[in-house]
Amino acid sequence: MDAITRMRCFIQVVDSNGFSAAAREMGRSKALVSKYVGELEDELGVRLLNRTTRQVSMTDVGEAYYKEAVEILQRIDDLQASVQSSHQEVRGRLRVSAPRSLGDDMLNKAMMEFLALYPEINLDLRLEDRFVDLVEEGFDVAVRVTEMEDSSLIARKIAPFRTVLCASPEVIEKYGVPKVPADLATRPCIIDTNYRFKQNWAFRVGGDRVSVTVKGPLEVNSASAAREAALCHLGFLRLPLFFVYEEVQAGRLVPLMEEYEDPLRGIYAVYPHRRHLSAKVRAFVDFLVEWSARRPTC
Repeated sequence: MDAITRMRCFIQVVDSNGFSAAAREMGRSKALVSKYVGELEDELGVRLLNRTTRQVSMTDVGEAYYKEAVEILQRIDDLQASVQSSHQEVRGRLRVSAPRSLGDDMLNKAMMEFLALYPEINLDLRLEDRFVDLVEEGFDVAVRVTEMEDSSLIARKIAPFRTVLCASPEVIEKYGVPKVPADLATRPCIIDTNYRFKQNWAFRVGGDRVSVTVKGPLEVNSASAAREAALCHLGFLRLPLFFVYEEVQAGRLVPLMEEYEDPLRGIYAVYPHRRHLSAKVRAFVDFLVEWSARRPTC
C-alpha cells in the first residue's frame, strides 16, 4: 500500500470526524480504513489520532501532519488535474455563488466575457449575501470577499480588495474632513446593507480592528444606488474601490482616511477539497484571475 493512499485515508478520517463516515465517503470498509491509518502511524513511528469508542481527535503531531499532508495532496491533485484538463473540453453546467455587491458591477461584466469565451458553459450564477455550503448546496465554486480561514476549502486569490471611504467635495465642505474613524459617528453616512456588518464600519487603528456605528439618510441594498446617493451629496460612503474608481479619478468623490482601511482582505475563488478539479472550474478560476489583473481598481 503506497504512502499517498494511507495519507488520503488519514485526511478523510479527520475530515469526516470518524472511521465509519470516512469509509462510507471513500467506498471502503471501516476495517480497511483503520488498517491504512494504523500502517501510516507505524511507518511514521507516531500516533496521529486519539481514538475512543465515540470519536477520534488529532494529536498535536497529527494536527501538524494533517496541515502539511493536505497541502501535499492538493499539489499532487492539482498537477494531475492540470494535465487531464488540458485534454478536456470546457463545457457543462457551472454553479457559482457570489455576493450581490460584487455582481452589481465586477462579476456581471466578467461573466459576460467568460461565457463569450466558453460558449459550451451553462452558467448558474447565484448572487446572495451569505456563505453557502458548497458541498451541501451543490455549488462548484464561490467568489468571496474575506480573510480566508476555512481549511476545509481550497482558496485562490483573484485580486486584492480595497475598500474606500469617500464623499463628494460638497459634503466635505459642509461637514468637514473626518480625521479618525470615530468622527463618522456624528456625520451622515450612506449605508449599503449588502455588507455583513451594515452600519458597523470596521477600520484598522494601530493594528487593532475598531468598529464605528454609523447612521444617515439612506440604507440601501445596492452599491450602485449608494454610489448615486454619494454623488447627490447625501453623505459619506464606504464601498469597494472598483465601484467608485471612475468617480474618484474624476474628482467627483474624494477618498478619505485611507490609512485606516483594512489591508488583509482579498477576493477569492473557493471550492471544496476534491481529488480532480474539473476543467470548467479550473477555466473559470483562471479566467477570473486573468480578468482581474486587467482591472487595477480592486
